[in-house]
Amino acid sequence: MSELLLIDDDQELCELLSSWLTQEGFQVRACHDGQSARKALAEHAPAAVVLDVMLPDGSGLELLKQLRSDHAELPVLMLSARGEPLDRILGLELGADDYLAKPCDPRELTARLRAVLRRSHPAATPTQMEVGDLRFSPARGVVDIDERELTLTLSESRILEALLGQPGEPLDKQELAQLALGRKLTLYDRSLDMHVSNLRKKIGPHPDGRPRIVALRSRGYYYSL
Repeated sequence: MSELLLIDDDQELCELLSSWLTQEGFQVRACHDGQSARKALAEHAPAAVVLDVMLPDGSGLELLKQLRSDHAELPVLMLSARGEPLDRILGLELGADDYLAKPCDPRELTARLRAVLRRSHPAATPTQMEVGDLRFSPARGVVDIDERELTLTLSESRILEALLGQPGEPLDKQELAQLALGRKLTLYDRSLDMHVSNLRKKIGPHPDGRPRIVALRSRGYYYSL
Protein backbone atom coordinates (compact mmCIF):
# COMPACT_ATOMS: atom_id res chain seq x y z
CA MET A 1 0.00 0.00 0.00
CA SER A 2 1.52 3.34 -1.08
CA GLU A 3 1.53 6.06 1.56
CA LEU A 4 0.66 9.58 0.42
CA LEU A 5 1.11 12.91 2.18
CA LEU A 6 -1.69 15.30 1.23
CA ILE A 7 -0.84 18.94 2.03
CA ASP A 8 -3.78 21.30 1.61
CA ASP A 9 -5.49 23.82 3.90
CA ASP A 10 -8.94 22.89 2.57
CA GLN A 11 -9.94 20.32 5.20
CA GLU A 12 -13.17 19.38 3.48
CA LEU A 13 -11.31 18.66 0.24
CA CYS A 14 -8.69 16.67 2.15
CA GLU A 15 -11.40 14.50 3.70
CA LEU A 16 -12.99 13.94 0.29
CA LEU A 17 -9.70 13.07 -1.43
CA SER A 18 -8.48 10.96 1.51
CA SER A 19 -11.70 8.93 1.44
CA TRP A 20 -11.45 8.40 -2.32
CA LEU A 21 -7.74 7.56 -2.33
CA THR A 22 -8.15 5.16 0.61
CA GLN A 23 -10.81 3.29 -1.36
CA GLU A 24 -8.32 3.16 -4.23
CA GLY A 25 -5.78 1.39 -2.02
CA PHE A 26 -3.64 4.30 -0.79
CA GLN A 27 -2.76 5.14 2.79
CA VAL A 28 -3.24 8.88 3.27
CA ARG A 29 -1.90 11.34 5.83
CA ALA A 30 -3.16 14.92 5.61
CA CYS A 31 -1.52 18.16 6.75
CA HIS A 32 -3.16 21.56 6.50
CA ASP A 33 -0.17 23.90 6.72
CA GLY A 34 3.53 24.01 5.90
CA GLN A 35 4.73 23.62 9.49
CA SER A 36 2.88 20.36 10.14
CA ALA A 37 3.88 19.10 6.69
CA ARG A 38 7.57 19.70 7.42
CA LYS A 39 7.23 17.84 10.71
CA ALA A 40 5.48 14.91 9.02
CA LEU A 41 8.17 14.73 6.30
CA ALA A 42 10.94 14.80 8.91
CA GLU A 43 9.34 11.90 10.76
CA HIS A 44 8.67 9.70 7.74
CA ALA A 45 9.03 10.14 3.99
CA PRO A 46 5.90 9.04 2.06
CA ALA A 47 5.80 7.37 -1.35
CA ALA A 48 4.47 10.60 -2.89
CA VAL A 49 3.25 14.09 -1.96
CA VAL A 50 0.19 15.98 -3.17
CA LEU A 51 0.89 19.65 -2.45
CA ASP A 52 -1.34 22.71 -2.78
CA VAL A 53 0.22 25.94 -4.03
CA MET A 54 -1.56 28.07 -1.42
CA LEU A 55 -0.93 27.31 2.28
CA PRO A 56 -1.99 29.41 5.28
CA ASP A 57 1.56 29.82 6.60
CA GLY A 58 3.43 30.28 3.35
CA SER A 59 3.67 29.26 -0.27
CA GLY A 60 3.50 25.66 -1.35
CA LEU A 61 6.15 26.57 -3.91
CA GLU A 62 8.56 27.44 -1.09
CA LEU A 63 7.82 24.08 0.52
CA LEU A 64 8.45 22.44 -2.86
CA LYS A 65 11.90 24.07 -2.95
CA GLN A 66 12.71 22.53 0.42
CA LEU A 67 11.34 19.17 -0.68
CA ARG A 68 13.59 19.17 -3.71
CA SER A 69 16.56 20.01 -1.51
CA ASP A 70 15.86 17.36 1.13
CA HIS A 71 14.06 14.67 -0.92
CA ALA A 72 15.19 15.10 -4.53
CA GLU A 73 13.46 12.02 -5.95
CA LEU A 74 10.27 12.14 -3.88
CA PRO A 75 7.35 12.33 -6.36
CA VAL A 76 5.40 15.59 -5.95
CA LEU A 77 2.10 16.44 -7.62
CA MET A 78 1.03 20.08 -7.27
CA LEU A 79 -2.54 21.34 -6.90
CA SER A 80 -3.78 24.89 -7.38
CA ALA A 81 -7.24 26.40 -6.98
CA ARG A 82 -6.29 29.07 -9.47
CA GLY A 83 -4.79 26.83 -12.10
CA GLU A 84 -2.94 29.78 -13.54
CA PRO A 85 -0.22 29.11 -16.14
CA LEU A 86 2.33 31.00 -14.00
CA ASP A 87 1.67 28.71 -11.02
CA ARG A 88 2.05 25.67 -13.24
CA ILE A 89 5.26 26.93 -14.81
CA LEU A 90 6.80 27.87 -11.45
CA GLY A 91 5.83 24.51 -9.97
CA LEU A 92 7.40 22.60 -12.84
CA GLU A 93 10.50 24.82 -12.83
CA LEU A 94 10.96 24.06 -9.13
CA GLY A 95 10.76 20.34 -9.78
CA ALA A 96 7.13 19.24 -9.38
CA ASP A 97 6.56 15.99 -11.26
CA ASP A 98 3.02 16.79 -12.31
CA TYR A 99 0.34 19.45 -11.88
CA LEU A 100 -3.46 19.55 -11.59
CA ALA A 101 -5.82 22.49 -11.25
CA LYS A 102 -8.54 22.41 -8.59
CA PRO A 103 -11.25 21.34 -8.56
CA CYS A 104 -9.77 18.13 -9.94
CA ASP A 105 -11.49 14.87 -10.75
CA PRO A 106 -10.40 12.34 -8.06
CA ARG A 107 -10.15 9.71 -10.79
CA GLU A 108 -7.65 11.82 -12.72
CA LEU A 109 -5.68 12.52 -9.53
CA THR A 110 -5.56 8.77 -8.84
CA ALA A 111 -4.39 8.03 -12.39
CA ARG A 112 -1.68 10.72 -12.22
CA LEU A 113 -0.46 9.44 -8.84
CA ARG A 114 -0.26 5.86 -10.07
CA ALA A 115 1.68 6.99 -13.13
CA VAL A 116 4.14 8.90 -10.95
CA LEU A 117 4.56 5.95 -8.59
CA ARG A 118 5.12 3.53 -11.47
CA ARG A 119 7.92 5.77 -12.70
CA SER A 120 9.48 5.86 -9.24
CA HIS A 121 9.62 2.04 -9.17
CA PRO A 122 10.35 0.91 -12.74
CA ALA A 123 10.36 -2.80 -13.45
CA ALA A 124 13.90 -2.90 -14.83
CA THR A 125 16.32 -0.05 -14.19
CA PRO A 126 19.89 -0.13 -15.50
CA THR A 127 22.46 0.21 -12.74
CA GLN A 128 24.67 2.50 -14.81
CA MET A 129 24.43 4.28 -18.15
CA GLU A 130 27.45 5.96 -19.72
CA VAL A 131 27.65 8.16 -22.80
CA GLY A 132 30.89 10.08 -23.35
CA ASP A 133 31.84 11.93 -20.17
CA LEU A 134 28.41 11.50 -18.62
CA ARG A 135 27.68 8.64 -16.21
CA PHE A 136 24.16 8.16 -14.95
CA SER A 137 22.71 5.93 -12.24
CA PRO A 138 18.95 5.71 -12.89
CA ALA A 139 18.26 3.88 -9.64
CA ARG A 140 19.86 6.70 -7.63
CA GLY A 141 18.83 9.53 -9.94
CA VAL A 142 22.41 10.80 -9.92
CA VAL A 143 24.51 12.07 -12.84
CA ASP A 144 28.30 12.23 -12.69
CA ILE A 145 30.00 14.68 -15.08
CA ASP A 146 33.67 15.51 -14.67
CA GLU A 147 33.58 14.27 -11.04
CA ARG A 148 30.54 16.45 -10.28
CA GLU A 149 27.53 14.65 -8.88
CA LEU A 150 24.14 16.09 -9.82
CA THR A 151 20.90 14.87 -8.26
CA LEU A 152 17.88 14.76 -10.57
CA THR A 153 14.19 14.80 -9.81
CA LEU A 154 12.15 11.74 -10.72
CA SER A 155 10.89 13.26 -13.98
CA GLU A 156 14.35 14.52 -14.99
CA SER A 157 15.79 11.10 -14.24
CA ARG A 158 13.24 9.27 -16.39
CA ILE A 159 13.72 11.72 -19.28
CA LEU A 160 17.50 11.29 -19.23
CA GLU A 161 17.17 7.50 -19.00
CA ALA A 162 14.90 7.48 -22.07
CA LEU A 163 17.23 9.73 -24.09
CA LEU A 164 20.38 7.83 -23.13
CA GLY A 165 18.67 4.61 -24.13
CA GLN A 166 19.01 5.68 -27.77
CA PRO A 167 21.66 8.44 -27.93
CA GLY A 168 21.74 10.37 -31.18
CA GLU A 169 18.25 9.18 -32.12
CA PRO A 170 15.28 11.53 -31.72
CA LEU A 171 12.41 10.63 -29.41
CA ASP A 172 8.99 12.00 -30.31
CA LYS A 173 7.52 14.25 -27.60
CA GLN A 174 4.49 12.06 -27.04
CA GLU A 175 6.63 8.94 -26.83
CA LEU A 176 9.04 10.63 -24.43
CA ALA A 177 6.15 11.93 -22.31
CA GLN A 178 4.71 8.42 -22.08
CA LEU A 179 8.08 6.97 -21.08
CA ALA A 180 9.09 9.75 -18.70
CA LEU A 181 5.80 11.15 -17.34
CA GLY A 182 3.62 8.07 -17.68
CA ARG A 183 1.00 9.90 -19.74
CA LYS A 184 0.34 11.62 -23.05
CA LEU A 185 0.62 15.36 -23.42
CA THR A 186 -2.57 17.34 -23.75
CA LEU A 187 -3.10 20.46 -25.88
CA TYR A 188 -0.90 23.36 -24.67
CA ASP A 189 0.75 21.04 -22.12
CA ARG A 190 4.37 22.18 -21.76
CA SER A 191 5.25 20.08 -18.72
CA LEU A 192 7.67 17.88 -20.69
CA ASP A 193 9.42 20.95 -22.14
CA MET A 194 9.79 22.42 -18.65
CA HIS A 195 11.31 19.22 -17.27
CA VAL A 196 13.72 19.01 -20.22
CA SER A 197 14.68 22.67 -19.72
CA ASN A 198 15.46 22.01 -16.04
CA LEU A 199 17.47 18.93 -16.97
CA ARG A 200 19.49 20.81 -19.61
CA LYS A 201 20.37 23.51 -17.08
CA LYS A 202 21.56 20.91 -14.58
CA ILE A 203 23.77 18.82 -16.84
CA GLY A 204 25.03 21.72 -19.00
CA PRO A 205 26.60 21.40 -22.47
CA HIS A 206 29.32 19.10 -23.77
CA PRO A 207 32.92 20.26 -23.05
CA ASP A 208 33.06 21.73 -26.58
CA GLY A 209 29.94 23.81 -25.94
CA ARG A 210 27.43 21.73 -27.89
CA PRO A 211 24.12 21.08 -26.11
CA ARG A 212 23.80 17.59 -24.68
CA ILE A 213 20.05 17.53 -25.23
CA VAL A 214 18.94 18.83 -28.61
CA ALA A 215 15.39 19.97 -29.36
CA LEU A 216 13.89 19.28 -32.77
CA ARG A 217 11.17 21.82 -33.46
CA SER A 218 7.69 20.31 -33.22
CA ARG A 219 9.19 16.82 -33.08
CA GLY A 220 11.06 15.89 -29.91
CA TYR A 221 14.49 15.61 -28.32
CA TYR A 222 17.67 13.56 -28.54
CA TYR A 223 20.93 13.23 -26.58
CA SER A 224 23.79 14.35 -28.81
CA LEU A 225 26.97 12.30 -29.16
